[in-house]
Amino acid sequence: MSTTSGLPLRCWAEIDLAALERNLRHIRASLPPHMRYVAVVKADAYGHGLHQVAARLMHAGADLFAVATLAEAAALRELGPGWPILLLSPLIPDEDRLILRHDVAVTVSSLAEVQRFESVAAAADQVITVHLKIDTGMGRAGVWHEQAPAVYAAIRASECLNLAGIYTHYASSDDDPKFTHEQRERFRAALDQFANLNTEDLLIHADNSGGLETIERAGPFNAVRIGLLQFGILPRPGSLLADVEPDPVFSFRTRVGLGKELPAGTAISYGQTHRLSRNSRVAILTAGYGDGITRALSNRGQVIIRGERCPILGRVTMDQTIVDVTDLAEVEAGDRVTLIGRDETAEIGVAEFSGWAETIPWETLCSVTKRVPRVYRTALGV
Repeated sequence: MSTTSGLPLRCWAEIDLAALERNLRHIRASLPPHMRYVAVVKADAYGHGLHQVAARLMHAGADLFAVATLAEAAALRELGPGWPILLLSPLIPDEDRLILRHDVAVTVSSLAEVQRFESVAAAADQVITVHLKIDTGMGRAGVWHEQAPAVYAAIRASECLNLAGIYTHYASSDDDPKFTHEQRERFRAALDQFANLNTEDLLIHADNSGGLETIERAGPFNAVRIGLLQFGILPRPGSLLADVEPDPVFSFRTRVGLGKELPAGTAISYGQTHRLSRNSRVAILTAGYGDGITRALSNRGQVIIRGERCPILGRVTMDQTIVDVTDLAEVEAGDRVTLIGRDETAEIGVAEFSGWAETIPWETLCSVTKRVPRVYRTALGV
């Protein structure tokens, strides 16, 4: 396997765009027909590649895209005009003048932002589209729910701002349904205080991938924000969200660079953190933490070679990782190694990989570095 430059791949990520499209369609089929699909593609589409992922999601029928930064919105806008883009994070004042250039909807969390955006729109004699965010217990962006009516009224009173949506964000949707319910009720209570609110004209969204288990299929909610689930990963291991069993989109692979035999008692890697208890054969992999194999996997992670799991020995280093292949019948330089994904009947999922690293799937995906080429599979399949 080679990149477009013709160089063989030492470490790469495989992105199954067909699985991505199937996942979107399955998620959409599990939702009420009136629900709009907001595809969250921030952080380079969770490390999958913004342009390739967004283009496939456009083809599959996403209604709106959500990003974190204006730079991400600008990159997404390169795919073409017309697609609605929502900027989830606060803007810094120097970015305000670029809102209209990139045709994005911005999040409003304060009266100060209302005034800033209104000034920019008035100076250009144009209208800026906004979504009002309500803080119901996350403590990040958003106006505190008890103060939300004042910000809502200011937006409605402005001739330069177009309110297109109202939303909140759940702090613990994947593991605390009681608090999620409390946040949902705070959100509902805030909406009830808004004068002349017609929710049919707005996107009302609160639920993300983790919130689909408790989603309300009626009432004011008419959109969902889907990030992790569309990439085939359940936010909580073992959960079944809205009857969707997603297909994995992301695989992470490297190669065996060298095989060697070492005697019992040999200390492995920096710090001599592992000592061989038997005469062993080891394989040195052509990837390390410079690629996204976090040091937290030292002496605890596993990989798959020729359909068999092999433990990581010693510390993961910047460019190389050592694994024990003593129990394999044969290993050769150049053999494919699976870090995340399936090989024959063996499989390591993103959640398991993340568990070894004591982190979360979101961070794992975003930590696979730019040194790692993304290889895209595009056939639709079934």
